[in-house]
Amino acid sequence: MPIAKVSLSLDDELVAAARCRAGGRGLSGYVNEALRSRLQHDRLVDLLAEMETAAGPVDLAVLEEVRRVWPAPGGLRRLPS
Repeated sequence: MPIAKVSLSLDDELVAAARCRAGGRGLSGYVNEALRSRLQHDRLVDLLAEMETAAGPVDLAVLEEVRRVWPAPGGLRRLPS
């Protein structure tokens, strides 16, 4: 895959923290992975918006049922509200 060199202005503390987390794979790889993840998230948000436009919003009762039974991140179940 072709690689593009870019110049970015980033907060010092973010760069320092990212360098610590990136370890041996380096800052470029870490930032590349983060950008890929963010773009995927943005595409999913766009898809959900398109689906809501086409089919209308999710029924709140259905949404609450899904929240009740679907595991939260980390495998923990959300407590019923």
